[in-house]
Amino acid sequence: MNIQLGDIGHIIQLAIAPVFLLNGVCTALMVLINRLARIIDRSRVLEDRLDVAYNDNYLTELDVLYRRSHLINYAITLATACGLFVCLVIALLFIGDTTEVTLDKYIAGLFVASVISLIGSFGFLLREIFIASAAMRAMRHVRLSPKTNE
Repeated sequence: MNIQLGDIGHIIQLAIAPVFLLNGVCTALMVLINRLARIIDRSRVLEDRLDVAYNDNYLTELDVLYRRSHLINYAITLATACGLFVCLVIALLFIGDTTEVTLDKYIAGLFVASVISLIGSFGFLLREIFIASAAMRAMRHVRLSPKTNE
């Protein structure tokens, strides 16, 4: 197990692409966490208002927020799993190259699992966005036409 400087450079070259994917996953996680924080903040406001007085509109909005929070939680879980899989890919690249153990199938499998997790995360995010947009359109105020003085 004599590691040469050129071998380490080769391993680092192999690990660059997964590191860029990991960077993108971290950015997506920040977006997801920010969306969840906004959902939680709005839920707290509505629950405080419901403590003061009952309102059907608040309950309807809370139901939508709960559905959205579940979808965001699934998206966060899948994005985190993707990040974990990418980290394992990087670790296995180094382990496989330094110990000369054949780990190609495990590396490929983990990479495919990470991409599938990322696709699932984006799917849940997209569904949450559709629900948020539909709720926004459903709850908008209808403008009354101005009365004319006749």
